[in-house]
Amino acid sequence: MFAALLLEAGLLLILVPWSAFWDRNYFFDAVPALAEILKSNYSRGAVSGLGVVNLLAGLGELADAFTRRRSHDSFVEDSAAGPLSDH
Repeated sequence: MFAALLLEAGLLLILVPWSAFWDRNYFFDAVPALAEILKSNYSRGAVSGLGVVNLLAGLGELADAFTRRRSHDSFVEDSAAGPLSDH
């Protein structure tokens, strides 16, 4: 579940700064100085960079979950074979 959260947040942080949704923000109208800073390509790139970090963390969590499951399955097979087995 945590991996899904990281993947979703990563994709949103990568895509949203470059969409029209980013430009139609309430806070941009309320604080014009903030709008000027956040509409720059540097700020958008920084937010997208955080999205890449989240995406990589989510992929790492998925890889860890799959390797943990695979090692657990092989442990269960080995222990089911018995201690004197030539398995």
